[in-house]
Amino acid sequence: MQLSTLVQEILGYLDPEYLQTSQMNEKSDVYSFGVVLVELLTRKMALTFDAPEEERNLTNYFLKSMRDGDLFRIVDDKVAKGGDIGQIKQVAELAQRCLRVKSDERPTMKEVAIELEGLRVRHQHPWAEVTVNQEETPIIMYTKRFCKNINKLATNGDMRDSETSTLHLLTDEMVI
Repeated sequence: MQLSTLVQEILGYLDPEYLQTSQMNEKSDVYSFGVVLVELLTRKMALTFDAPEEERNLTNYFLKSMRDGDLFRIVDDKVAKGGDIGQIKQVAELAQRCLRVKSDERPTMKEVAIELEGLRVRHQHPWAEVTVNQEETPIIMYTKRFCKNINKLATNGDMRDSETSTLHLLTDEMVI
């Protein structure tokens, strides 16, 4: 690989603040990771000179597509057809946040990792994403209070052993 090719490839991952200040910071890696996320979504390289002018810098092309509300213009067809559209959008939004020009507006790598892990878990276990309806909230709160009161009753010795063990089983198994 020639030195000029190597330099061109590295430029596609460099934090814009680094290009201005020549100083890296902890969010410089976040920017580079955002570029990698975009590469995964598009199956294209960060910089290419074989593409039309608008598409040569993948990051700029991606961000323009996001601003225009046209994400799937840039997402690779195989990725779009083989993936969950909602997850693709969430990964794209995460990449967009990673690619913010000002480093203090980017998430930390820990926040990025947590968000990606959440996406992975929701993909493997769709039921893991539970949203509580406002109308259900009083019922859930009442049920929790009821379970606590039953447990107090059971531990105070006011019930027979068979009733106590049955109630413990019921309240321990409730998923709220």
